[in-house]
Amino acid sequence: MTILSCKVTSVEAITDTVYRVRLVPEAPFSFKAGQYLMVVMDERDKRPFSLASTPTQQEYIELHIGASELNLYAMAVMDRILKEQAITVDIPHGDAWLREEGSRPLVLIAGGTGFSYARSILLTALAQQPDRDISIYWGGRELKHLYDLSELEALSLQHPNLKVIPVVEQPEDEWRGRSGTVLSAVLQDFGTLAEHDIYIAGRFEMAKIARERFCAERGAQEAHMFGDAFSFI
Repeated sequence: MTILSCKVTSVEAITDTVYRVRLVPEAPFSFKAGQYLMVVMDERDKRPFSLASTPTQQEYIELHIGASELNLYAMAVMDRILKEQAITVDIPHGDAWLREEGSRPLVLIAGGTGFSYARSILLTALAQQPDRDISIYWGGRELKHLYDLSELEALSLQHPNLKVIPVVEQPEDEWRGRSGTVLSAVLQDFGTLAEHDIYIAGRFEMAKIARERFCAERGAQEAHMFGDAFSFI
């Protein structure tokens, strides 16, 4: 692990509760797609955030931070970012990184800002194996919470092997896409997951249910399922 001081170069409010933050570290850094960093608040307080950028993007680090009055844990980080325009990070962490030697079809599953985790893996996989079959499921409470959906749709036009499945829990009347939960959508779409590599980012309870149901009902192999939340369930 490396401790780095970072200059905050931009902060963009992309929804009412999500901020896109870009950092420039003071020194070279490295990580694997799917890993996360820890924002150092003090010696005993380090807070994890997935890296939305890719390992090859050495000019900056991108984070997607969900912060509101209902999430004071992350809001304190945003307060420091906005006030000081600099933060200290501990990088890298996490074992749920992209296994780059694999060639099996990928299923990426993200809830909310868990998309940052899936985004780094997706962009890296497309760069390395542009013809690999990839399905990405991104769930949000409302359509506005799928803040980078246009980026995904543009990628799917460039890569016919990429399937983008947005899922909205509380759809508006005009929504014609999938509704409900991302897990239900995956179970509806796949009769078997035995030959897939699966990467999951979301709430602990979502990850727990996914692992149990995918293995029991769709033949997924635990050795080919990755998610840092698995360490806590």
